[in-house]
Amino acid sequence: MSETENNGIVQKAEAKNAKVKNLITRSITGVLFVAVVVTSFMRPEGMIFLFALVTGLTVWEYTGLVNEIRNVSVNRFISTAAGVYLFLAVAGFCSELTPSAVFIPYLLTVVYLFISELYAKKPNPINNWAYTMLSQMYIALPFSTINILAFNEAGGQTYYNYLLPLSVFVFLWANDTGAYCTGSLLGRHKLFPRISPGKSWEGSIGGGLLVIVVAALTGWYETNYSTTDPILHLSIPQWIGLGLVVMFFGTWGDLVESLFKRTLGIKDSGNILPGHGGMLDRFDSSLMAMPASVVYLYTLTLF
Repeated sequence: MSETENNGIVQKAEAKNAKVKNLITRSITGVLFVAVVVTSFMRPEGMIFLFALVTGLTVWEYTGLVNEIRNVSVNRFISTAAGVYLFLAVAGFCSELTPSAVFIPYLLTVVYLFISELYAKKPNPINNWAYTMLSQMYIALPFSTINILAFNEAGGQTYYNYLLPLSVFVFLWANDTGAYCTGSLLGRHKLFPRISPGKSWEGSIGGGLLVIVVAALTGWYETNYSTTDPILHLSIPQWIGLGLVVMFFGTWGDLVESLFKRTLGIKDSGNILPGHGGMLDRFDSSLMAMPASVVYLYTLTLF
């Protein structure tokens, strides 16, 4: 056997070992991630703490990425602090622990971020304003809507409901699992080749079918066993509708983040989660799915 052939065999073996190692790392991280998220929803304090932390880490990651763009200089600390404060303010307001005046400091912070550009003497303040506000509209505000799902009012009292916000993530995980399995086996037609070449129509259909099954089971569970939701008892068709909303907007959220990364010329938004990339990589789908779920549920109350 020649030295070239021997080197080729060694390289293939190393690549295979690296792939197996990455799969193991990704699996362990995924299991721990799911365990932490599910556990956090068991208590309102846990949910608020975890997602306030997630909001801060995600905004910090985002601002670090956009600051690499030429002529962009976003105040990372204040943008991150503002995002976390918005999340906590919405949590306090939705749980009726704080009055609406809790939003005033946040509004003052937004005003400061605009006025500060007058004195910063940066080459392109419009870029700075745009990317700063995008951190709040794209990340902080969507994460804050999880509190609207979690806290429901009935009979003059506010109740914590873990099932609605948790179901959004369960539906997203079901969609990812179904899309990956179906796409790997049957994927032929690209869903959005310009932005995400790995996604296929077959995978999307498989993910949607699994979401429908999981949503129906969630509706059956709520009807027969759940006692945590005194105001919003959804029928099984309504649960399926919620699942489909999460599926569609979760897919769009994934594509939006893919477009963001493609524009910046990066593969992953970060490396904080071994095998899964950064915070934006992990929560991209939920950034569209959570606000859409709120709109869907409020729409149901109109009819």
